Amino acid sequence: MSTGTKTGTTGRAKRRENSESPDLHLADSHDLIRVHGARENNLKDVSVELPKRRLTVFTGVSGSGKSSLVFATIAAESQRMINETYSAFVQGFMPSLARPDVDVLDGLTTAIIVDQERMGSNPRSTVGTATDANAMLRILFSRLGKPHIGSPQAFSFNVASISGAGAVTIERGGQETKERRSFSITGGMCPRCEGRGSVTDFDLTALYDDSKSLNEGALTIPGYSMEGWYGRIFRGCGYFDPDKPIAKFTKKQLQDLLYKPPTKIKVEGVNVTYEGLIPKIQKSFLAKDVDAMQPHIRAFVERAITFATCPDCDGTRLSEGARSSKIKGKSIADVCTMQISDLADWVRDLKEPSVAPLLTGLQHLLDSFTEIGLGYLSLDRPSGTLSGGEAQRTKMIRHLGSSLTDVTYVFDEPTIGLHPHDIQRMNGLLLQLRDKGNTVLVVEHKPEAIAIADHVVDLGPRAGTEGGQVVFEGTVEGLRSSDTLTGRHLDDRASLKQSVRTPSGALEVRGADSHNLCGVDVDIPLGMLVVVTGVAGSGKSSLIHGSVSGRDGVVSIDQGAIKGSRRSNPATYTGLLEPIRKAFAKANGVKPALFSSNSEGACPTCNGAGVIYTDLGVMATVESPCEECEGKRFQAEVLEYTLGGRNIAEVLAMPVAEAEEFFGSGEARIPAAHKILQRLADVGLGYLSLGQPLTTLSGGERQRLKLATAMADKGDTYVLDEPTTGLHLADVEQLLGLLDRLVDSGKSVIVIEHHQAVMAHADWIIDLGPGAGHDGGRIVFEGRPEDLVSARSTLTGEHLAAYVGT
Repeated sequence: MSTGTKTGTTGRAKRRENSESPDLHLADSHDLIRVHGARENNLKDVSVELPKRRLTVFTGVSGSGKSSLVFATIAAESQRMINETYSAFVQGFMPSLARPDVDVLDGLTTAIIVDQERMGSNPRSTVGTATDANAMLRILFSRLGKPHIGSPQAFSFNVASISGAGAVTIERGGQETKERRSFSITGGMCPRCEGRGSVTDFDLTALYDDSKSLNEGALTIPGYSMEGWYGRIFRGCGYFDPDKPIAKFTKKQLQDLLYKPPTKIKVEGVNVTYEGLIPKIQKSFLAKDVDAMQPHIRAFVERAITFATCPDCDGTRLSEGARSSKIKGKSIADVCTMQISDLADWVRDLKEPSVAPLLTGLQHLLDSFTEIGLGYLSLDRPSGTLSGGEAQRTKMIRHLGSSLTDVTYVFDEPTIGLHPHDIQRMNGLLLQLRDKGNTVLVVEHKPEAIAIADHVVDLGPRAGTEGGQVVFEGTVEGLRSSDTLTGRHLDDRASLKQSVRTPSGALEVRGADSHNLCGVDVDIPLGMLVVVTGVAGSGKSSLIHGSVSGRDGVVSIDQGAIKGSRRSNPATYTGLLEPIRKAFAKANGVKPALFSSNSEGACPTCNGAGVIYTDLGVMATVESPCEECEGKRFQAEVLEYTLGGRNIAEVLAMPVAEAEEFFGSGEARIPAAHKILQRLADVGLGYLSLGQPLTTLSGGERQRLKLATAMADKGDTYVLDEPTTGLHLADVEQLLGLLDRLVDSGKSVIVIEHHQAVMAHADWIIDLGPGAGHDGGRIVFEGRPEDLVSARSTLTGEHLAAYVGT
């Protein structure tokens, strides 16, 4: 007995030595997330220890390895380990994740990731369907709506009404009898527009040239050539003569060419389906959102098809039956068009004990929208039209008020698209999540958001291969006094311009009323750097994209993320590879296609991917370098051809800065390539290697790659939508220099922006507001930044004055 007591005492003593407090339980000692030897992407054996139940901010220039550490290492391993708790059968339906390249990952908790990825741009997806608000409203209307029209699906614009009847064979007591049965499903989909809210009308002259026959190439639809299967089907269907000009077709033949429903036919002994051009285009092209299409298909769709509001449902997407059932005089279509803050008040007034839990849940969800600063949206807003910041905050909504604790929340620049006024509110939400006992990890560039951190990890010292190391770890005060790039720039404040440029003319906008704009009239000065600002939802994008972007000579660079596969890289995306391939071909007397890893020059073993993928079913797919080409992606004989002493693989491995020098003079001089490389260096991407897969680039790097590419377009006016997204404080200075050079070269630059450094640097500011949604949509100030600061008449004016320290 005494031995046992002695052992127990010794055990307690040991525990006491290992912990700070004598009463600390062993289970409470795991208060760190430990990462040792992380090597994902450009990380160089990074080791950090992050405190749990605290707010940790990761800083560093764009491309320094922040996302590689937070998302590709910590969050990815947490998700992978949770996925492994499911059965192999369930894992088969989930994305298979590989273990990150790291030696030790310890103390992880469940990770909830709120990233910058845009929400799906499916034309059927709206804010209401993406946040489950519509699902709750459908149940509400099915219970309280008068007249009662059916179950919740009777109010869904994604469910069509179907009815049918037929004979059913039933066996009773050894006797088979046939009975007639009928069924019907009442859905809420508008039959005319199939729940899309808009109908399409085709301009037939854009589909074909009626003076030609099909064999002469009458069809002008991308991908519809007479060379492949389409040609065989059109020639073998027998519905019309392929050698006859379309203008001479009979009514029946034209009907078959354009509108015939899918019909099984036999062509050259093969069973195929013939379908008219218009239903085929509707299925293949129009099922996607216009923004998600390839450029040449988008150009065709915009040329050939006009989208008009559906006359039957007036754009509400709902059938007449769904619109007829009302609560307190409002149908489900009416409440979905209301501003969410107004809808929350309407729901608050519904006192109905029979649906009390539903009303409480709906009330909480709608109030969360207002709390997070999205009360100005409406539930019928298509989710593809949300900006990056709006989409990210919409994803946050389901986590507000959650009862979960001891969870790791991972945020990727939550202040994107937020006015300084809204950043304070976002900071409050992050602290609220932390104070409930959660670990909050935030990748961020804005000084206002870095200021609230309990712990800061600064990566660098630079980007790409020059980054991937922890250069500082500690408190915000420690960061401020450290000699890192972030520390030096943390207290940077741009000063107002002493003298502003003189306008060379004006772009007139009259009666702009798209979305929440209230008939805005404004003259946007040309030949200047103009910043359009205002709180999120005040109407900035509606004004500029709705009234300026489509004009002649205007080049618009929006926030849309670059989509690219592992085979895309900066050289292919910017068009740089084209002149390089031609120069290699000319220097060596061979075909340009040999110098493409996606064409004839590709290594036959890995098909030009540089890696071999081994699929292991429910386990993560293994990726190993190709042994044949050693990851170079080209055939060995192609690598024998050189230009200026370098082969194509060596050229693609060069950083932009080195390539700019290489193609700028001497034997390898290519002016077309040099011009593109100069633009890449101008936007601060000198460290990127030409052949780096786009999938490995950070958000800020992709944004700048897009900017460099768009600068090649011939235009007099450039419209930039939040170009500081994903940019470090040091990179913002470089961006301002670039904008100045554009204006000094005779261009006009219009920037939609919230960053105070860009506002202070502007020649002219147009401020929208005073609030968001129906409280905005008006111009509250236009003039010089200096006048905005001295007047302090708007929210922007107050924050800008505080920023410049006047």
